[in-house]
Amino acid sequence: MNRILVVRGGAIGDFILTLPTLKLLRERYSEARIEILGYKHIVALAENRFYAQAVRSIEYAPLARFFAKDAELSPELSDYFGNFDLIISYLYDPDGTFERNLRRCGVEDILVGSAKITGSEHAAVQLARVLKELDLSLTDPRARLFPSREDEEFAMAFHNELVSPVIALHPGSGSEKKTWSISRWQMLAQTLCEKRVGSFLIVGGEADEQEIAAFRSAEFHGSIHIAENLPLPQLAAVLQQCALFVGHDSGISHLAAAVEMPCLLLFGPTDPAIWAPQNPDVRVLRAENGDLLQLEVRVATEAVVQELMRIGINT
Repeated sequence: MNRILVVRGGAIGDFILTLPTLKLLRERYSEARIEILGYKHIVALAENRFYAQAVRSIEYAPLARFFAKDAELSPELSDYFGNFDLIISYLYDPDGTFERNLRRCGVEDILVGSAKITGSEHAAVQLARVLKELDLSLTDPRARLFPSREDEEFAMAFHNELVSPVIALHPGSGSEKKTWSISRWQMLAQTLCEKRVGSFLIVGGEADEQEIAAFRSAEFHGSIHIAENLPLPQLAAVLQQCALFVGHDSGISHLAAAVEMPCLLLFGPTDPAIWAPQNPDVRVLRAENGDLLQLEVRVATEAVVQELMRIGINT
């Protein structure tokens, strides 16, 4: 097995939950060239960072023809796919059109994994089922990321502007039901600022514009900084050098856990047994009845203080 392609769409968390599967592949086929076809800003987390030698964007117009029956396929993409000994695809392909078109390119070995998470097993375990045909099974559902030296150098320069210890807060999630209110996040930040435990880093991306704007406009009696729209590999390295991460059930929370940060995650309606990162330093604070509207600032503050004490930071 010399060349392997993994086709993986989905959001940040979806990809990170697939990392244990990629780790199994990497360890079994240590000499193989592994490439990933996905959303490039996300799969960049794996490029030349242990898992894959190259990544390619799934947002490429000629690829659409591969989802049409009897379509004229791009010669360039046909050659690209045809060069792989094995293709593993998580793309939604209910009638098998994508798979048949891959075979038209000369690909013989294709494994189709389901990206839909059902049942009670952890999501990472479900995503790894596709490897059973290779006699591989997942026993460790922890996801790991490996920032490059350049990522780490960026993070060191970034942290030079911050007062240690740094507590990272991510008030977004991409889903209203999974998100604590921004006013409560602000109250949490202010309460922690008053304890003078260090500085605070508010993390956000394009989907978190409202939350970031709310923090920019508020006044806090403490050291608060904002990391907005950082490339994901750099953000992972920045988070790796923080003392604690507090967030929701979100892709950024999976990112923080995957660089082995101590994490306190606020969970609402989603089941942490299925969706929470399985890394040992992750703690989950579950809202009563799965309703984050019922999670009081006092309770969250106490949980953060407990985590800080657990990792050796007095408040």
